[in-house]
Amino acid sequence: MLANVESEAPASMPLPGPDSSGDDLFRMGLLYSTGQGGAPLDYVSAHMLFNLAAMRGSLEAKVYRKELSAEMDPMDVAEAQRQARQWLAQG
Repeated sequence: MLANVESEAPASMPLPGPDSSGDDLFRMGLLYSTGQGGAPLDYVSAHMLFNLAAMRGSLEAKVYRKELSAEMDPMDVAEAQRQARQWLAQG
């Protein structure tokens, strides 16, 4: 769950707000997918962010989400999708 990631991430690692653009969500997904920029390496959060970015129009996010899905356990993909739905419901 992204809330768990929040507690592990340094204070300088902002979490996406409901008004985040597709590009913002994509960039944050890149950080989680690589473990750079102060983000922990977290494929579930990265997939969730790529999914949300794709929903907000990022074509790059669709490509990265597909590539990441191929590397992930199906249960982790399902968890990422659940987290994306939860994030949308909270927004």
